[in-house]
Amino acid sequence: MTAIIDKIAWIHIVEGKVLGARSHGKDTYYFPGGKREAGETDNETLIREIEEELTVRIQPDTIQMFGQFSAAAHGKEAGIQVQMTCLTADYSGTLAPAAEIAELAWLSYKDREHVSAVSQLIFDRLHEMQLLL
Repeated sequence: MTAIIDKIAWIHIVEGKVLGARSHGKDTYYFPGGKREAGETDNETLIREIEEELTVRIQPDTIQMFGQFSAAAHGKEAGIQVQMTCLTADYSGTLAPAAEIAELAWLSYKDREHVSAVSQLIFDRLHEMQLLL
C-alpha cells in the first residue's frame, strides 16, 4: 500500500520567479505551505501555514486552485508519495522567514534541480505556462 502525504502549497510568482522556502538544516527548497490539521479545509491550511512560516496574511477571497501534483516524497522511503494541492493567493504584510524556515528565495526555472520531485513537476507546469522564466 502506498502512503500519501497530503500537503497544501502556495504558488506565488513575481516577475517570472516563484517564491521558495528552505527549512533549517535542509538543502532543498520547497513551496511554502504544509500539512493540514484535522478538519481543516485547503484554504484554512494555506492561511495558517503561510502565516506561521512567512509572517504574512493570505487574503481568503483571492485564493484560487492552481492544480494537484503527486510524486515520490523527497527524503522518505520508497512507496511514500506526496500529493500537493497548489493554490495561488494575494497577501498582506511583509514576507519574512519564521518557525522552521531558514531562508526565502525567488526561484527561476534554472533552480529546478534544487527542489523536490513533486516541485519539479510544478516548475515544469509553470514553465510551460510561461509563468516561470
